[in-house]
Amino acid sequence: MHAPIKYAEKALAIAAEGAWQVFSRVNKVSQNPSFIPRWSEKPLLKSYQKTKPPLGWPRETDSLCPTCVREARQAILDGTKPLESLLNEKVGEIKATILEKDGKIVMVKDCPVHGHFEDTMAIDTAFFKHLEEVFPGRDIQAHNDEKLHNHGSSTVKYGRGSVLTVDLTNRCNMMCDPCFMDANQVGFVHELSWEDIKTVLDNAITIKPRRQMSVQFSGGEPTLSPYFLDAVRYARKVGYNSVQAATNGIEFAKSLDFAKAAAEAGLRYAYLQFDGIGNAANSHRRVGNLFDVKLRAIENLHAAGVDIVPVITIVNGVNNEQVGRVVEFALDNPKKISLLSFQPVSFTGRDEEVTPERRAAQRYTLSHLAHDVKNQVGIGEPVRDWFPISFMSTFTDWADLVHGPDREWGQLTCGCHPNCGIGMAVMIDKETKESVPVTAFLKADQLAKDVADVNDAARGKWGSIIGMSLALMRNYDPFQAPTHFRIKDLIKKFDKTFGASGKDYGKVDPNRKISDVERRRADRWNFLFIAGMWFQDLFNYDFRRTEMCIIPYATQQGEISFCAYNTGIGWRNIIEKMHMTATLTKWYDEHGRHEIFAGNKSVPLSTTEHSLKLNAQAVAAGAQTDLDKLGIAKNAREEQLAARKAAKEPTPEETRHHTEMEKLYRQHVLKEEAQPVIQIQGLGGKKKSIQPTVN
Repeated sequence: MHAPIKYAEKALAIAAEGAWQVFSRVNKVSQNPSFIPRWSEKPLLKSYQKTKPPLGWPRETDSLCPTCVREARQAILDGTKPLESLLNEKVGEIKATILEKDGKIVMVKDCPVHGHFEDTMAIDTAFFKHLEEVFPGRDIQAHNDEKLHNHGSSTVKYGRGSVLTVDLTNRCNMMCDPCFMDANQVGFVHELSWEDIKTVLDNAITIKPRRQMSVQFSGGEPTLSPYFLDAVRYARKVGYNSVQAATNGIEFAKSLDFAKAAAEAGLRYAYLQFDGIGNAANSHRRVGNLFDVKLRAIENLHAAGVDIVPVITIVNGVNNEQVGRVVEFALDNPKKISLLSFQPVSFTGRDEEVTPERRAAQRYTLSHLAHDVKNQVGIGEPVRDWFPISFMSTFTDWADLVHGPDREWGQLTCGCHPNCGIGMAVMIDKETKESVPVTAFLKADQLAKDVADVNDAARGKWGSIIGMSLALMRNYDPFQAPTHFRIKDLIKKFDKTFGASGKDYGKVDPNRKISDVERRRADRWNFLFIAGMWFQDLFNYDFRRTEMCIIPYATQQGEISFCAYNTGIGWRNIIEKMHMTATLTKWYDEHGRHEIFAGNKSVPLSTTEHSLKLNAQAVAAGAQTDLDKLGIAKNAREEQLAARKAAKEPTPEETRHHTEMEKLYRQHVLKEEAQPVIQIQGLGGKKKSIQPTVN
């Protein structure tokens, strides 16, 4: 039986419905024009002015031939093809078709030289259709960006993004699969100097619209950079409120003092590599006690005032059964975990030359994620409760209106392609642990349409706040909400997120202190956001996604889409080679070796104690063995070993490459006796052949 307050709230929702009808009619009369804010040189977009890429199916798009790309990239690295070809030619580009086949959404494409390629985009056509139908449209077109966005077909064209990624170093203290950047095995070090770091951050605030992005320091392992703390401090100084580190957590687990120093410098979020519950679930990373490391990192970071976002790279057959266990972990620990980021595997870096058999077996899509959460945890209806993360841009548009034209920064907005990322919000009672998807008690589709109407009228701060309040109340079902949840809690959550009323819930600006963190954490309700971000690889590449990227890399050659940098034509390989700091051997001669945890070596921890609630059965479960039963390799290393066994006689080039990789691995990872100095892929002599600069 429902409490009396629930019936009172239902009456309020009915009254709000009537008030909305009056408000809506008035709102459509003599609507105000959009203003041009300080952070943009173009006006805010009304909902009907937003453009969209081609959606639905079948549809044609621009993609890449995986083999042509690898050949062209190597030619650029070897100096036989000019870098300018990436700006002036459509290198490796072919047409692709997205269509329905056998109840799935697939991408098919044919290269006249290298033949047919096919890959799965979604296993649920209704889910795929839903994501595209509720996509609200692109952000303001990027401007004042010519010097930083000049990368030919790979150029970012819309918005300012939501996360600016800065790779401080390509060095890492792990060597695991999968890895975007093939860390510790490329034969050289690429590490930003202090001047490089300041330059890329200074450049970032020149682009319009100037939105309040998160700055994420990454790598390799960013904590290995001698400038890590200085970089965090400088990012806060130039105005970024949300500074993050994409980290394996080793340094934070080893030292509470280091976690505190990072928090004092301004670190707000740690995006923590977290592949599952228990050491067995993380065994494919080849660190003996990796789960213990994660738990200690969470303890130290939380104590220091840094929020933790577990980042789960999902590989089908390797750890997809961990989806439910990780969600349950977050539900059991709502005071410490408020966001999960699942990242379906992208076959790039170490895995770029994956065999078709392993790719088909390991492919995992966003639709897989939505169904696994439902099937493994019993939470979330895929079409009702999951939305593209760009769905939130309607609400950030509202916040931009409420904050007015004089703000120095626009709101963070996720205006990416609907095929890029998804999310589901779950409201959790921190005291009782009761959890309910927000869209079970809030009609999200209709709410977004109502808020878009409010935005289009542009009635100023209080007119927009009244409109949002009525929209929330009329779309709210108190009987489906958590037992102790109230409509006032919902309105407070929106206000706390977007800072509309100006009430102080705890600062998030550069003056943020631990007391502000504690005030924000005191909220009884945890708005757990379960996100899925699917980065492209050469087999499903779509330039319509690249040009809308919200996670650009800030590099010495401008700002480049996440997917264009790590996959696509492979800007990472080219830029890091162009701006190579030193060969690996020279670096170790001058700086010494940093410790690398591989080969099941354990990280030394002063203690493994923690206060997190764990499911003992999940912790004790063994590693997933699906691929073993199918006789399919789990990663590139296993695949290469199997190929060598199957081949009667390797080619001289294959033998040389394998020998050199083994020498590097044994010398610099396992720290066996030093081997003769070697060069890989033309390092040294051929480096000078790459000279052109992208403005």
